[in-house]
Amino acid sequence: MAMTQTDALSDLDPDDPRSPAQQIANALRAAILTGRFPPGNKLPSQNDLAARYNVARETVKRALAQLHAEHLTVSRQGSGVFVRQRTERAVGLRPHIEAAFDRAHVSIDFAGFSGETLAGAITEPLDKVRAGRLTPQSIAIRLLLTDVSRPTTLPSNAETGQDDPAVRARADRIIRRSVESIAEPVRELAAMGLVPSARVEVRTHDMPPSFKLYVINHAEAFFGLYSVIDNRVSIDGTPTVIRDVLGKDSTLFHFADTDGDTSISREFIEQAQQWFDTRWDTIAQDYPL
Repeated sequence: MAMTQTDALSDLDPDDPRSPAQQIANALRAAILTGRFPPGNKLPSQNDLAARYNVARETVKRALAQLHAEHLTVSRQGSGVFVRQRTERAVGLRPHIEAAFDRAHVSIDFAGFSGETLAGAITEPLDKVRAGRLTPQSIAIRLLLTDVSRPTTLPSNAETGQDDPAVRARADRIIRRSVESIAEPVRELAAMGLVPSARVEVRTHDMPPSFKLYVINHAEAFFGLYSVIDNRVSIDGTPTVIRDVLGKDSTLFHFADTDGDTSISREFIEQAQQWFDTRWDTIAQDYPL
């Protein structure tokens, strides 16, 4: 029997607390991001999706609305819903991280200040691996972070304009908290035997934080610029204005290897991976977990 488009979609999970609409959106998103529905392709019709999942068309409409809001699809009146041709646009990281864990081998390289955003995005897929709902054979995460053990221009004391060891100590606590929230659950999965190969490696370099970069499964890249702000915080109980980087809310631009070897996205991903690998192998120093 010939396969249909809907055969590429995962089933609804009755134990998943999320609504059927959310689960259908997740299945379609994963199919788009992994290339099972390539750019320009038409998605299954609302009637086909409703029959596939045994739900009402309104449920399917809500799922498709999520994909449209994420700029993954476009609607053409009288023709249907299609995967967008271009993916270089501001997007959210979380659904792409979740889709990456549908693969047998998960690879995530991050370069930036602390990895705090990645720590939040990776929690749910790691929980699904622990529950047996996702079964990757390997997880390899590399974090290339700013070295705050030595004087740096960012973060610094905004009032004096100088390096401040107390400001750097605060930054180190933020970095260590983010690193551990990523590394500890991955180590736990390996110890429990749920993933045959699972590791998190961390290194630091002395470049001030200017941008954040993610390379996922060697097939997607995300790039965002850090803004510099003056931020009032408490250090050792004393209100202090620090020169800080704005990272959690920075815009991420997405590049996906779905347009062939000659696409701009493909070139960016290759250059981003090369940038990461060369710094990892040369100027980066091990960061003790």
